[in-house]
Amino acid sequence: MLILGARDSQLMNASPARLHAGFWSIAVAFLTAMAFSTVPTPLYPLYMQRDGFSTFTVTVVFAVYAVGVVISLLLAGHVSDRLGRRRILIPALALELLAAVLFLTSTSLPVLLAARFVTGLGVGMITATATAHLQELHAAHRPGASRQRFEVVSTAANSGGLGLGTLIAGLLAQFVPAPLRTPYIVFAVLLLLSIVLVALTPETVVRPAGRYEYRPQRIGAHGDRTVYLAAAASALASFAVFGVFTSLAPGFVAGTLHHPSRALAGAIVFAVFGAAAAAQALTGRLSGPAKTRLGLLAQAGGIVTLVTGMHTASLALFLIGGVAAGIGAGVLFKAALGAVAASAAPAERGAALAGLFLIAYLGLGVPAIALGIATQALPAATVMTGFAVILLALLAAVAVLGRRATVTPAPATPAPATPSRELAHTTR
Repeated sequence: MLILGARDSQLMNASPARLHAGFWSIAVAFLTAMAFSTVPTPLYPLYMQRDGFSTFTVTVVFAVYAVGVVISLLLAGHVSDRLGRRRILIPALALELLAAVLFLTSTSLPVLLAARFVTGLGVGMITATATAHLQELHAAHRPGASRQRFEVVSTAANSGGLGLGTLIAGLLAQFVPAPLRTPYIVFAVLLLLSIVLVALTPETVVRPAGRYEYRPQRIGAHGDRTVYLAAAASALASFAVFGVFTSLAPGFVAGTLHHPSRALAGAIVFAVFGAAAAAQALTGRLSGPAKTRLGLLAQAGGIVTLVTGMHTASLALFLIGGVAAGIGAGVLFKAALGAVAASAAPAERGAALAGLFLIAYLGLGVPAIALGIATQALPAATVMTGFAVILLALLAAVAVLGRRATVTPAPATPAPATPSRELAHTTR
């Protein structure tokens, strides 16, 4: 791969104004794509009312999305290093647009499954590629400057976008006619605009001469095994919390807590992801162990508070617990990425991180499905109590493994600042 920035390139010929505009164009496209991926979250109760879907059906629809992301990460997340950023971003955004069209055609279960799977495929391609594009545009526009702008913007677009999608969809579904159509129409327009913005942005990769021999992304655990096990457990715990909120929380708020407002459901999920994004952005100067301790305490305290809110039917406690758990999950996952990046040899870092993301996305889907099955026989509060017990045990294991682990920083590459930034490193 040749990153532009030397000579003889479209990037070098681009004016500072065009580089600046390109940076923010990619940020907008990234934010739009991630926001679109969570649009269905506050709408699930409406699907349940309209077509009689069960809670388990909703969790399956959600899990299909996670499967699409994993497949995309393994098969296509790395190819922009060779083919170019725009050559991957534009087709990936087109996949998201196709998913929006599918959502508009029908509310039947097969169509929803297909739309969510296609969404996952697009997100897996976009997350890595857009982050790499942002990093390269930032470096070209501000050579030698701090990476803080890139780190904050990439975090906001990634984690913040996931929350923003639920908020926008919830508000549109609450106050605008046709709640199962209007959000997708709005995002279809935004995705079309994003494709135009990407097409006008300078490319940052020169395609090397010669035939491209495609290989799927290789994954594996490298470096200190104890460090990796602790990081894997952290990733599993963090994404399990995110998965529960994006699949089951809206239904619980509407059913058990008797707050059917779609705007409220979207705002709650937005608060969780927004808290995670803010915590990731604000803890950049903390050491890895300090991030881990903060993440463990916040996530453990948050999940206990959340379950208490469920048993007492208190929306306030449920929301406070969700925000605290989101903060903990965001910081803990950030610490896990940093530990793996620091302990793995530079030549093996991408494979180690790809394996970590695979575990994380398994944590996104598997617990949500298990909880969906359990709620068919037990009350939601009882099921979440069992989930909390398992999660607390997993967090305790992280704490024990973390005390045993010794991270020896690799010399060449700095530890990551955000999950989205490290996902880009998995493709290099």
